Amino acid sequence: MASMENNSEVTEFILLGITDAPELQVPLFVVFTLIYLITLIGNLGVIMLILLDSRLHIPMYFFLSNLSLVDFCYSSTVTPKVIAGFLTGDKVISYNACAAQMFFFTAFASTENFLLAAMAYDRYAAVCKALHYTTIMTTNMCACLVLGSYAFSFLTAAVQTGDTFSLSFCMSNVVHHFFCDIPAVMNLSCSNKDFSELMLLLLSGLYILFAVVIILISYLFIFITILKMHSAEGYQKAFSTCGSHLIAVSIFYGTVIVMYLQPSSSHSMDTDKIASVFYTIIIPMLNPVVYSLRNKEIKNAFIKVTDKAKYSLGLGF
Repeated sequence: MASMENNSEVTEFILLGITDAPELQVPLFVVFTLIYLITLIGNLGVIMLILLDSRLHIPMYFFLSNLSLVDFCYSSTVTPKVIAGFLTGDKVISYNACAAQMFFFTAFASTENFLLAAMAYDRYAAVCKALHYTTIMTTNMCACLVLGSYAFSFLTAAVQTGDTFSLSFCMSNVVHHFFCDIPAVMNLSCSNKDFSELMLLLLSGLYILFAVVIILISYLFIFITILKMHSAEGYQKAFSTCGSHLIAVSIFYGTVIVMYLQPSSSHSMDTDKIASVFYTIIIPMLNPVVYSLRNKEIKNAFIKVTDKAKYSLGLGF
């Protein structure tokens, strides 16, 4: 038994995908391709606007540009393979490609978790410590928060992916999912996976709990500060500052809780697949839309860039 657990017989996996219905393959290919294109344009567009407009070179938009980068990366880790599956019907993924997909998806999704917490702290400093904001959210502080988010997330992803692929896969190689998610792949192992499942639950739970606590405490102080304001303008400014972030947080953590923070005995892979479509494909598209539609500075930056582009092309009057 020990030799079996140290030697994986599986060299490739078969991803069942979202659905096998032949009549849905072309419509889903079109829909998911459009969603992915909107995701790419939206997130890369936000990054470019922030880079090009010096008025947006402040902590809030530094975090937002990194959030857009992370959304672009973890969507690109999963969605192209899903789209290709709809078009060609090829659902095979090699052992190494599966491990790579799992690692990068876990790393970027974890980074988003910590970035949302960092953004909540930034909003707390902006609303509750307005007079000291520039001394709190210094360039070094912002860089440390972002680099720390990436470093810890990639370390965690390496541990979780390494642990998952240290298991033996000597039975079925059919992944009941549309990408190599940890619970779905772990479910195929013929090894004793009690420790691995416990570690997944503890690690996921701890870093999600950490981020959620930071977010809740930040917003508790923000709401207390807002209640002490006596002007309608102050209310409006505070809510406009925090509204987009609150929407992004609600969507992200609502889906994460459904996917990961439940015992394996109560896991439904079909439920996970539905939640994962939202989590891996829809949320990366929604974030730039939510932030852009609710943010006057992003809109103004977009108008400024398009006006410059028109004049450079000789279309201005």
